[in-house]
This record gives sequence, C-alpha cells and structure tokens, in this order.
Amino acid sequence: MIYNQWYVILESREVKTKKPIKVTRLNETLTLWRDESGKVCCIANRCCHRGASLSCGKLVTGNIECPFHGFQFDGDGKVKIIPANGKNAPIPESQHVQAYHTYENYGLIWMWWGDSDKKTDEPFFFKELIDMSYSTFIDSWNVHYSRAIENQLDVVHLPFIHKTTIGKGNKTLVNGPVVVREGELITLYVNNISDDGKTVPLKPDEIPDYEKLFHLQFHYPNIWQNIISDKFRIFAAFVPVDDEHSLIYLRNYQKILSVPIIKNIANYIMKLSNIVILRQDKRIVVTQLPKKTDLKMDEHLIMGDKPIIEYRKHRQELMEK
Repeated sequence: MIYNQWYVILESREVKTKKPIKVTRLNETLTLWRDESGKVCCIANRCCHRGASLSCGKLVTGNIECPFHGFQFDGDGKVKIIPANGKNAPIPESQHVQAYHTYENYGLIWMWWGDSDKKTDEPFFFKELIDMSYSTFIDSWNVHYSRAIENQLDVVHLPFIHKTTIGKGNKTLVNGPVVVREGELITLYVNNISDDGKTVPLKPDEIPDYEKLFHLQFHYPNIWQNIISDKFRIFAAFVPVDDEHSLIYLRNYQKILSVPIIKNIANYIMKLSNIVILRQDKRIVVTQLPKKTDLKMDEHLIMGDKPIIEYRKHRQELMEK
C-alpha cells in the first residue's frame, strides 16, 4: 500500500452510533465506533492487555470497553480505565494500541495510513459530485486493490468483457489513449473505434483536440470517476482489505432527476446496471495472476495499456517517497 495517504475505507452508514464494528483494511484488523460527539474512532482491534478483540466490547461514555477485563480505550488508542487497578490509579504509558486518524464527509470515511506529522487536513474528493444524488453498491473481489484499479483504467477490454453492455459496437481499435497526470490525479482520454482493417491506431501525441473526448479520472490512492456527462457520473472507491482481497464501493451520481420518488427509482435502476457491468469485469479480473500488480511484471503491454503503465509508474514513485 502507498504510505502517507488518505484511504476511503467505509461508507458513513456502516459505522453505527451504539456499537463498534470490526473490519480488515490495509492488512490491519481494526475496530471503529462513534464517540459521544459522533466522530468516527479507529484503533487496532487487539487489546494491549491480553489480546482480546475490542470489537466484541461495548461503548461506555464514548470509549470502547474490552469485553475481557474492562479496560477502556479512547479514540486515540489510550487506556483510560483499568478496573482492576481502581478508578483513580495512574495509567502506564505502555497501555495503548495503535490509533488511526479518520475523516468523514460525502457519506464516506477515510483513514490516514501514514505518519501523523505528514497528515493533510482532508483527503481529495471529486467536488463536482457533491450536489448530486447517488446510490451505492459494495462488491468484494479476491484481488489486490491495484488489480481492481487497473481494470477501470483498461480501455482495451471494453468490446470483449462488455460486449453486451458498454462495449457494444465492436470498437476494438484503440487510438492513444492520452494520459494526463497532474499531481496525484490521472485523467485518461478514450477514443476507441471499429477496425476497418486499414486504419492504423493513432499514437497519443497524434490525437487532435483530445480534451473533447470521453474521459475518466483516477486520484491516488483509491478513488475513480467515469465522467459520462456533467449531470451523470460513476464513482468508485477501491478499498484495500489485504494483499489478496479488496472491496469496491461503486456509486452512480446524477442530478438529472430531483423528484424524490422518481429520483430514487432511477438511482436504483442505474445501480442495477452498474452491478451487471461490474460483475462482467469481476468474472475475469479475479482470474488474473498475480493478484497484486507491480511496476515490473512478466507482462507484455501494448500502447493501449498506457493508463496502466502510468498508474504503475506513479504508484511506485509514491511508494518510494
């Protein structure tokens, strides 16, 4: 995983107000809960005393109580009470577990994976989505999150995996694509056409007015959007569970319809469509080996794979910082 980054790890609705939850994210087993102010707390799930699972405990005045011996932990991972020692006993500095900074907005929860002194105030989000309504589908994939991301940067696969949906038209010939990188944001411009047996695909620098083409965006470490129109977009967060498992939080955003009942029905129908398309991808991607990708692999990539090449290059750069 890339260090010193904000990762989307959950939707807000998944962390309740009255009980903790246990999740595995970035190879760590965590427990999350909301304190008395509603803030999301995130700490390692293993009690520092005898190793019990803290997520099996209960919430007491905003802290989480270990179910084994009643040790209470606050959102900073520090033990606040050791019942066996008495309420007024000092707490040794050693009595703590790893805690993680969280950020909550837009119906999502981020976790800071890195050094506290390098933490930014808030994570990046696609601001144009803020005033749109959405519905969410969550899918579990048995691959490293890098495989799931690369699938959404792959413009070559459309007429094969998605031949009955978004890949109709047999547009197998790939011009470019053009890839523009601005900081940690990658934008790829897509121009796939039918192969007439004569046309030679254009190289990226040969494509005129590429900014007018259909395009997608990815922002490190794990969010992506498909810019279908100003009023309709698809968003995904590729959530790393461990080295062989990930979750995809897929949302369709729209501001075409605003009447509540009609809007909700339309969002639901679009969600069903997204599920069909995503499952077409999943059927193949989970068969790829290895489950995790790296900059240098035993693969023979082509010009149409430029977005994947650029993703891997910059990911490696960020990992080496």
